Amino acid sequence: MELFLFCVIIKNHRIYIFTDAFKGGHVMSIAACIEHTNLKPEATPEDIRKLCQEARTYGFAAVCVNSSYVELAKQELAGTSCLVTSVVGFPLGAMASKAKAMETAEAVSSGADEIDMVLAIGRAKAADWEYVYQDIRLVVLSAASRPVKVILETGLLTDEEKVKACQVAVEAGAAYVKTSTGFGHGGATVHDVALMKQAVDGNAKIKASGGIHDYASARQLVEAGADRLGASAGIAIVQGELHDGK
Repeated sequence: MELFLFCVIIKNHRIYIFTDAFKGGHVMSIAACIEHTNLKPEATPEDIRKLCQEARTYGFAAVCVNSSYVELAKQELAGTSCLVTSVVGFPLGAMASKAKAMETAEAVSSGADEIDMVLAIGRAKAADWEYVYQDIRLVVLSAASRPVKVILETGLLTDEEKVKACQVAVEAGAAYVKTSTGFGHGGATVHDVALMKQAVDGNAKIKASGGIHDYASARQLVEAGADRLGASAGIAIVQGELHDGK
């Protein structure tokens, strides 16, 4: 049985609506799992400011932006607990490892709290796992203790490759494994989240991303084991939670 708590706060002529689900004595809020995301190539500075304002309003865990917008996002979110995640090697993951490391260092210098890097997908497909390990490891070192999430692009991998990629990511020091870029083939699925959760065996967290557009999908992914959700539809997801909890 779940009970829902609703809280409405009016401040500075804005209405803030929060909802929490009580599960097993713990308070769970879908907003606290969401990384509000805008990685579009046409995203403007004003789009990023809007993203950050929405993140502040809805209490999202983080915003996820391209590395050139990290500094702006950090400024917009100053004084809040909302984190700034920067993607690296996005969306193909096929650039040189040193280029990923340099982008990581630049993002950290600009204020990134977390790094989402794309797996060297072609090397994984070729079973060159030593290359994959070194590629991730270089980014982890460049992140200077910031959590690194490794985007697998699960739609391009077999289940066996997904499991191996998760294991290599953990060995290389990644804090999370992540399903998809949202720019490739397929998106987050319950099957992949559960598989990845089993593969990391408690040694890393799971971020689901790609094609998460509504609360029902988001909730299924969290129940399957996702700790974070990357989504551009964060507001719709939270509003769906409100509706579902009536």
